[in-house]
This record gives sequence, C-alpha cells and structure tokens, in this order.
Amino acid sequence: MTATEDNVVMGFHAVEAILTKEPAAIRRILMVSKRRDERMQILVQRARELGVRVDSMDQRVVTRIAGDKAHQGIVAECHAVVPSSESDFEAHWSTFSQPLLLVVDGIMDPRNLGACMRSAGAADVDAVIIPKRANAPLSNVVRKTASGALEDLMIVQVSNLARRLDWLRERGVWTVGTDVESSHPYTDVDYRDPVAIVVGGEQRGLRRLTREKCDHLVTIPMRGSVSSLNVSVATGILLFECLRQRGGGS
Repeated sequence: MTATEDNVVMGFHAVEAILTKEPAAIRRILMVSKRRDERMQILVQRARELGVRVDSMDQRVVTRIAGDKAHQGIVAECHAVVPSSESDFEAHWSTFSQPLLLVVDGIMDPRNLGACMRSAGAADVDAVIIPKRANAPLSNVVRKTASGALEDLMIVQVSNLARRLDWLRERGVWTVGTDVESSHPYTDVDYRDPVAIVVGGEQRGLRRLTREKCDHLVTIPMRGSVSSLNVSVATGILLFECLRQRGGGS
C-alpha cells in the first residue's frame, strides 16, 4: 500500500493508483469542495462506481488531514489492514464448524478497537464483522494495539450491518448484544450454539437498529462503584464465557 505512516494517501496519482490496485483498502476519499474540474469528477465517479465513500470537505480540513503536505485537493484515508469482502466471508462460511463471531458496531477509539481485536484473536473467533462507516479505521494504531491479531483474523467489512445480522440469523446464528440497561446477566445465555457477540461504541453503545436485531441483550453485573466496563474488557469477558461453555475451544 502506498500510504503515509498515518494511512493517508494524497494527490491524484497516488489516489488513482490505490483506487485501481486496492479499492478495498480505502476507507474514504476526501476532496476539496471547491474543486470541480474534469479530472476530479472522473476520479469521484470511478470511486463511487467501486463503492468507495467520497466526502466533500473544506480545503482547510483536507490540508489538516494531509498533514500540511501537498495534496492537490484530494486524499484517501486507508486501512492499515485490508478487510475481507462480504463475498469472501460467505465463501468461507461452510468452513466454520461452530461459528463464533464478533460484531463491532460504532467503536471510534482505535485503541479500543485494537484491544477488541486482540481479545478476538485470543478467543480464536472465526470472523470479526465491522460496518464500513461506523467504526474507527483499521489503522496502524489498531494494528499495534491488537498485538499481531489483525494478521490472523478474518475481518469482514459490511455495507449494511442490520442486513448481515439477518443473514446470520437465517443460518442459525444467535446474536447476543451488550446493553448496560439489560436485566439479563451475560452468563444466562447458552453460547454453545453458533453465536455472534455484538458490542457497541464507547458512548452510545449499540445503535437502535443493531440492538433490535439482537436475539439477546445482556449485561455484565457490576458490584462496585463503577457502572460499566470498557468495551474491550466487556468483549473479552463475553468471548471467554463462550469458550468456557464450549469446553475451552471454539
């Protein structure tokens, strides 16, 4: 990947190159709003045809993201690790004998996301599912915090998380979401069947539609003065409860 240390590609030639070679590596393209020339329009049209998000921004914002380097009015924010496509995930589905999945919905802190990935790697989950637009990008910060887990995990980026949860349900997967307002302890659920653990963002938790798609909403009971746990800690607790019930392996 031709990117800076912060996973930002800038300038027409570089953005066109990565759009041609690795469109899945691009989280989004940012263009200066006042630039409307033919070359820009052609690139934007091509990006949208490939399903790449394009946002129009003030020039000062684009310049700040580019780190004050020359950018020609266009930059691409890229993942440090290229996620798997939904078609790849479906092609691998039959290889999962007793699926254990992690679904991450709205974690914006890259260190929290990386810590969740590390727990997923330690629990040997079959795949981690993330929405395209509602999480922190798979940056080098995520990679470093995950401590090597990203290279071994199947990370699947989906365009519509609610639809993918429906797809999982149709294949016999139970979805268990975390919710601090739930009255059901996480230990009350049977995790021995195919299951997807669904965790939400740092501030608002699960989005409404994601919450509605869950078969169970559970909480981790607190005994002290702290009312909730960091999302990565909660993720590890639920994943290893799955392993405990399954006899130590998935």
